[in-house]
Amino acid sequence: MPMKRVHFIEIGDEPWCPRGIRRGVTDFCRFVTEVSGCYNPVAPLLADAIQKTGTHRILDMGSGAGGPWLGLLRKLRQLGVDVPVCLSDHDPNIEGLERVQKLSRGAITYHAEPVDATKVPAEMTGLRTMFQAFHHLRPEQARAALADAAAKQQPIAIFDGSRPGLWMWPLLLLMPLRVLLATPFILPFRWSRLFWTYLVPALPLVLTFDVIVSLLRVYSVEEMRELTAGLDHYHWDVGTVRAGLIPVRLTYLIGMPKECAA
Repeated sequence: MPMKRVHFIEIGDEPWCPRGIRRGVTDFCRFVTEVSGCYNPVAPLLADAIQKTGTHRILDMGSGAGGPWLGLLRKLRQLGVDVPVCLSDHDPNIEGLERVQKLSRGAITYHAEPVDATKVPAEMTGLRTMFQAFHHLRPEQARAALADAAAKQQPIAIFDGSRPGLWMWPLLLLMPLRVLLATPFILPFRWSRLFWTYLVPALPLVLTFDVIVSLLRVYSVEEMRELTAGLDHYHWDVGTVRAGLIPVRLTYLIGMPKECAA
């Protein structure tokens, strides 16, 4: 029987979590995403959605410290697609977002004010994307995010992890070691990250806990299909794709007006 989705708290999301730990969590996730290039294989799916909808802008939501966009933008350009990207989040990691903007030479910008994925301002148009952030939303919030895009006639593309096989769970015990080894190489440099990693080793433990919870939170292909029920004026494509060289699969959900899909 398939494992049911469980929505437990992620410490890094909680307002009572120290700011240094919250920033450390998003910085580490962005670092791993950049180094692994795990989301690069979704570039053809994004390029297809951009070309079909004729969108001239990408609005990324739940961007954390920048997500996969430095590498992904290069992949899109190799496919002949070159559109600006605006990053946003309900709790923007400004230092991390500024770094990505600088390294992209302005091709990637960011929205400094909080953005609610379930109620995106009408003036913020473009293909809405979410990378490893959709699982943070409860079902009613996830449904609202999809419904908001459909109501405002904006295409949306969701990319997240998938529930791992039993073989992967023991590997999660190595997460604290990975954090200890990676921390000196994560930019931008923060004294708080060193403090919460080596002096008070809370960050390795928080990241281990939050990764486990994230894997329990991710929506399956069937659950994503259920979230689109009733939004019949949109075309929804749901499936999985291999995460590059990493032996796991990514789940995706792409929605656009039916006339664009046709």
